[in-house]
Amino acid sequence: MQTDLDAFLPLRDVVFKTLRQAILTGELKPGERLMEIHLAEKLGVSRTPIREAIRQLELEGLVVMIPRRGAQVAHITEKSMSDVLEVRLALDELAVELACERITDEEIEALREACASFEEAVSSSDIHKITSADVSFHDIIFKASRNNRLVQMVNNLAEQMYRYRFEYIKDDSGWNSLITEHRMITDAIAMRDAGLAGRAIHVHIKNQENSIIRTIRREEKERLEK
Repeated sequence: MQTDLDAFLPLRDVVFKTLRQAILTGELKPGERLMEIHLAEKLGVSRTPIREAIRQLELEGLVVMIPRRGAQVAHITEKSMSDVLEVRLALDELAVELACERITDEEIEALREACASFEEAVSSSDIHKITSADVSFHDIIFKASRNNRLVQMVNNLAEQMYRYRFEYIKDDSGWNSLITEHRMITDAIAMRDAGLAGRAIHVHIKNQENSIIRTIRREEKERLEK
C-alpha cells in the first residue's frame, strides 16, 4: 500500500517496496511466478520499474530466477531461516539482558500494555494485527536496551524477520504458546531478572524456529507430491 512518503520516492522504489511487502506478508507466495506484464497492469506502471524491482528483490534473496520460467518468489529454506534466527537469538538475548538493567518503570508499563495488546490481536484472529502487535512488543524491549547499535542491527534484520514471523504466526496452533511466552518475558524483565528473561526469550525464538521448520518441511513434501 502506498504511503504519503512514497509520493516522494522514485517510481522504481515505490514498486520495489510494494512487491517486497507483498512477499513478506505472503500476498505473493513462495514459488509464485512474477509476470512482468501482469504486475505492470496491476500496479499501473510500465514493465521497466517492475523489471528493476525484481532485480533488487533478487539481490535481497526474496526472488530467484528460474531458467525458462523467469522470476519467482523464493521459497523459505531451513538454512536461510536458521541463519537469520541464529543472529536474532543472540541479539534478543543481549537486548533482554540490557533491558533488565536499563528499562524504566514507564517502559515496563508499556511492555505490559503491549503484551495485553498482543492478546487482543490474537483474539481477533487477524494475522496482520497479530504480527504488528508482536513487532511492537519486541520493539519496546530493544528500545529499553539503550543500545543504538543493537537497535540498528535488529532493524537490518527486520524485513527478513517479518517474513519468518508471518510464517510462524499463520499457524494458529501456536498462538496460546506465544501469549504465554510474552507474559513470561514481560514478567522476567519487570522483575529485572536477566537470567530468567534470557531463558524465556531463548525458548521463544527456538519455538519459532521449530514451528517454521515444520511448516517448511510440510510445504516441501506437498510440492514433491504434486
